[in-house]
Amino acid sequence: MAYETRETKNISPVAPDIAPALLHWYDNNARALPWRVGPESQSRPRRASEQPDPYRVWLSEIMLQQTTVATVTPRYAEFLKRWPSVEAMASAPVDDILGQWAGLGYYARARNLHKCAVAITRDYGGNFPDTEKELRKLPGIGDYTAAAIAAIAFGKPAVVVDGNIERVVSRLFAIETPLPASKAEIKMRAGDIWPQKRGGDFAQSLMDLGASVCKPRAPLCNACPVSSACAACATGRMESFPKKAQKKPRPMRAGAVFALKNRKGDMLFERRPDKGLLGGMLGLPGAPWVEKHDDNPLAHAPVRARWVRAGAVTHIFTHFHLTLDVYVANGPKGFRRGADQLWIAQKDAQLPTVMKKAVELASNDKGDG
Repeated sequence: MAYETRETKNISPVAPDIAPALLHWYDNNARALPWRVGPESQSRPRRASEQPDPYRVWLSEIMLQQTTVATVTPRYAEFLKRWPSVEAMASAPVDDILGQWAGLGYYARARNLHKCAVAITRDYGGNFPDTEKELRKLPGIGDYTAAAIAAIAFGKPAVVVDGNIERVVSRLFAIETPLPASKAEIKMRAGDIWPQKRGGDFAQSLMDLGASVCKPRAPLCNACPVSSACAACATGRMESFPKKAQKKPRPMRAGAVFALKNRKGDMLFERRPDKGLLGGMLGLPGAPWVEKHDDNPLAHAPVRARWVRAGAVTHIFTHFHLTLDVYVANGPKGFRRGADQLWIAQKDAQLPTVMKKAVELASNDKGDG
């Protein structure tokens, strides 16, 4: 079976059969996920009460960005319990959203989650817009998320491409260009097979196929409903796709944080700048995170005190490894906090994961001074 390039204006001769085959498979094999409404077929149309809730679709899509379904599932339930509607989320303090987000990575997503909820409540009367163009105007909603909401929540024929769909489409058409340079070609190829009806179900069928059958390693081609149309399967090179550019090793960075305690046992925290990593989050005062270790970290301490090194914590971010030395001291007599600093009980501080690690280490040290 020949698979020509897009420039020849030819696609697989069985490409028109891919969507019906996948939708039939999805009708019988769809994963049960808490944010998902089951598949809709001609023999089983959805009732009005069964239509996808755009708020739940949006929330799940934001949470699932670069986070696994297994990790998101219990956290999604916690979010819904606290904020069952977009209006409830809009009215919540942003610190509550950030605190609940801990462990899900990329705190900018949590800040944009709140900004988006506010915008939808204020500008759209609590109703999500149903087009990709309008959705992309909202904070934190890019091309992928706009397409996913339009397709899944509103049934639009929007072409959705996530990691699972990239893998499935790359194999179907044996796309040789490595990621990320192949993203445009993958989306174009996906558009070749995208149906005008049941676009949301088709997107989720591709997601489920990638998650359960067309897996990164040892794909189950015998269980695949479209293996006969797959160029990678035809040549036995399934695991060769998608092609990926060689990753550079993560650099190492180091820094220091300072846990200053008052007589009540509270710690001194300060809010990080809005822009940048962990922007807008509370954290311990500290030294910059640099590639070369600072020979004099105490120069960055918030006050002169008898600082004692409690140890170090490590954390892996997407683009680098971080090691933070943790210093502890009791607040010296007469110390006054800065305008951007707060005394907070350790149990009440809404912190990102790396700062939670540092505070836990500091809380086990009595400090000195």
